[in-house]
Amino acid sequence: LTMTGVTEVVSFEENLVVLRTGLGMLNIHGRDLKLKNLSLDGGQVAVEGQIAAMIYEEPRQRGWRGLFG
Repeated sequence: LTMTGVTEVVSFEENLVVLRTGLGMLNIHGRDLKLKNLSLDGGQVAVEGQIAAMIYEEPRQRGWRGLFG
């Protein structure tokens, strides 16, 4: 997997990589994951391994909005 728009590598483990991107937090789940290329100046990251899922986290809401908010 090669992607752009990455602003930060939040965490990296063999089974999970968490990236902050221009679209929000991205969780990459898999096995034997490795960072092969990292250029935060250009916002580019390459991840190798067996990728099972890529999931964007929902943005957190500020404050309580109520039923009709």
